[in-house]
Amino acid sequence: MRHATHKLPQLNGQMFVTDGGIETHMIFNEGHEVPDMGVYVLIMSEDGRAAMRDYYRAYIPICQQAGQGFLFDTNTWRANPDWGTRAGYSAATLREVNVKAVAFCQEMQAEFAAAGVPSIISGVIGPRRDAWQHDGRMTVEEAVAYHTPQIEAFAATDADYVTAYTLTNVPEAVGIARAAQKAGLPVVLSFTLETDGNLPGRQPLEAAIAEVDAATGGYPAYYMINCVHPIHFAPVIRQGGTWVNRIGGLRVNASMMSHAELDEAPELDIGNITDLAQRYHRVLPLLPNVRVIGGCCGTDHRHIGAIAQTCLPGQHHHHH
Repeated sequence: MRHATHKLPQLNGQMFVTDGGIETHMIFNEGHEVPDMGVYVLIMSEDGRAAMRDYYRAYIPICQQAGQGFLFDTNTWRANPDWGTRAGYSAATLREVNVKAVAFCQEMQAEFAAAGVPSIISGVIGPRRDAWQHDGRMTVEEAVAYHTPQIEAFAATDADYVTAYTLTNVPEAVGIARAAQKAGLPVVLSFTLETDGNLPGRQPLEAAIAEVDAATGGYPAYYMINCVHPIHFAPVIRQGGTWVNRIGGLRVNASMMSHAELDEAPELDIGNITDLAQRYHRVLPLLPNVRVIGGCCGTDHRHIGAIAQTCLPGQHHHHH
């Protein structure tokens, strides 16, 4: 298979900017009605695809200025069986959604390339159940069975690898890694953290990474942290240890609120953009292998632009 030997440019030290929180942006800032944060439905309509083109175009100047490539993460975080069923999608349609999401990114890739911005594509997977509550029932076997159809859909495309975001527990992470390995795709696993810097369910990130690596023979290309503000994970990173070398990307929240508070919030908290960029800048030197820089809930191109300007001064800027 083409994928098995496919080396990710991040592993050779290439840096990529990625987008902010596409779900919160499309829902709160752009007013799209989507079921259960399932922005993948936008792929299925011409209007939806037009909105996504506009969404991504805002990142071209950010990458040009930073002199870095762009990572297209497909908008398929909710395009899995349970969530898809709630939205009235069959297994066959979900497969089509995942394949079309990659095709859409390839179409945008051409536009970015024409603007001098190289890019890669990752097929995105989300958790089976709640993305912010610890899922204590999940088993490795269940995770393999559940996530395999989506992973196989991506394996049939030109996606470079798969990324699982907002994972709350080790068994699901292990199952996704095994399913990806079986499909011959590199995999990146991203955990979400609570305000105390631990996974929902209180497991320390260091322990979760060690457990997944042990169970999979270190198969994941690297790990990420997503859906949490730097103020909540910086203390854990500062304690250090060799495990921080396994962190290869960050997608941070705009807000300092907890998951529970964000859940209750009637409107979007876009936080303090300058402060977020400064905090990102302070934590990056402690994470020597971070190659993917982006945002999650509440962030958009304004946040990512500020983060890129602060953290990736590019060829045209000088540190003062």
